Amino acid sequence: MEASEKPQLPLDQDLRSAAVRVIDDRLVIERLEVSDAGAARVVREQAEKKRPPAETVSRAIEIGTRLIESEGTAANVDFVNAKFQEHMGGLADQMSELLQGGNEDLAERLATVFGADRSDSVQQQIREMLIKANEHQRTEMLRLFTAEGGSNPLNDVKTALTSSVTETAQRSERQMEALRESHTREAKEMREEIAGLRTELARLTEREEGDSRLAEAEEAGTRKGRTFEERVDEAIERIAGMRGDCAHAVGDVPGAGGSKKGDAVVEIGAGEGSSLGRIVFEIKDRQLNKPKAWEEMNGALEARGADYAILVVAGADAVPTGGVEEMHEYQGNKLVIAVDPESPDSRALELAYRYASLRVRAARESVTGVDGAAILTAANEARDALGSFKAVKSALTTASNGVDRARTGVETIERALLDRLEHIESLIEVAEQEH
Repeated sequence: MEASEKPQLPLDQDLRSAAVRVIDDRLVIERLEVSDAGAARVVREQAEKKRPPAETVSRAIEIGTRLIESEGTAANVDFVNAKFQEHMGGLADQMSELLQGGNEDLAERLATVFGADRSDSVQQQIREMLIKANEHQRTEMLRLFTAEGGSNPLNDVKTALTSSVTETAQRSERQMEALRESHTREAKEMREEIAGLRTELARLTEREEGDSRLAEAEEAGTRKGRTFEERVDEAIERIAGMRGDCAHAVGDVPGAGGSKKGDAVVEIGAGEGSSLGRIVFEIKDRQLNKPKAWEEMNGALEARGADYAILVVAGADAVPTGGVEEMHEYQGNKLVIAVDPESPDSRALELAYRYASLRVRAARESVTGVDGAAILTAANEARDALGSFKAVKSALTTASNGVDRARTGVETIERALLDRLEHIESLIEVAEQEH
């Protein structure tokens, strides 16, 4: 490699073996220690800002070098100024000597040209020229900035500003229009949604009201049926209590085989001693046909272990179809009786109850020593009285004429029936007392 033609500095031997070498355009510093608090602080701060210390030191040397060069240039300028002042001083001395030498004509001419107090001096002419130039410049600038068209330099600015303002206004208007359309659309959708909710609410309300009415109707129907049954149960309990019998409402209690047929059971004589037999009451607030009625009564007899069955229905309209007659005994152990749905505690119910009790007690084999012929005759008479009671009651119900006569007939027959029943009951009581 050829040796560099640029001069090389010798290695320094001082500063604790530090070495500074200049090789071509490079500066190599080895083991140089600089004791300067400001330099150390700057290098440390730059290192905290992630700038390598070597880079900071390198930049510091470059900047310092520029400053040293600037100092040299300033010294040269000062030297030139000094020389210029020196020459100008000599020239001033020469001019002074020339003036003092008596060259009055030259002095006068200089005073004329350069005298500050003369109107035609160079200073005054320059001043006037500057004033005119300034006025002309102001006039031209005013004309230029007030001109119309493309010659006005502010025209582009005005055009751009106007265009920007117009575009901004148009954009704002479009945004406002879009916002209005969005609000209108949202308001319409909200109105439609509210209308749908109102429709749905009305539908749900109507359905809820319908369900409520249906539930009320079903509950009323159930309540009505249960109320009729409960009223009949209360009437049966009242009659049983007066006669020393025990009555039980068993409509919700399963009987033999799990069947719930039979709504009330009367145990004859159980209120004062052992039971002499059972009467079962089947209570219905609706009309049945004859087969269904017989099925209900036979089922009640079997489920409750009873000896006699009475079907109690709510009014004459609920008497079973198929030729079934009210207050008529069937098969020796069945009877159908119609009562007022609202007031079932009537004489008809009591007569049917007492007749059934008579039939059960007369049939018991435990009743010995009783005049069987007398009881049979009294029972037949009571049955005939039931038929007469039924006929007269039917006449009273269907006929509007002769109501008083029919009522009198019913009361007469009712009294005769009660007499016969009491006669039979007395015969049985006498027999029971003797045995």
